[in-house]
Amino acid sequence: MMTTPAAPAVNTVAWFEIASDDPEGVQRFYGDLFGWRFRTDEGSAAMGMDYRLISYGGDDGVRGGVFGTRGDMPGHAVFTVLVRDVAETCRTVEALGGKVLSQVVGNEGGPDFAYLHDTSGNLFGVFAPAGS
Repeated sequence: MMTTPAAPAVNTVAWFEIASDDPEGVQRFYGDLFGWRFRTDEGSAAMGMDYRLISYGGDDGVRGGVFGTRGDMPGHAVFTVLVRDVAETCRTVEALGGKVLSQVVGNEGGPDFAYLHDTSGNLFGVFAPAGS
């Protein structure tokens, strides 16, 4: 029996992303290692991006993504936290001594999101669902 995962709570890790200039290889690796399933994110594909949604476990809930960087940025694996307001979270990160690397707010058809560094330089992300 398939179950639908509960919606993630605000301020919890709600997504992960693996970025690579070899998304096919990454998909094969994690698929073979953990049995993860992948499908193209049609919205991203329509914008010319290579983004694959990851599902795993006993349901079809999407849990993360593989971002094909085309070599435009370093590979990374990052956790992403659901927040109420990306812009406000970015201001708080800077006030606490962290750094905003990139911020997209008002992303038509997609979530607001940002990539950040904590005070030790560790990469993490935040996002707020579209229309929140």
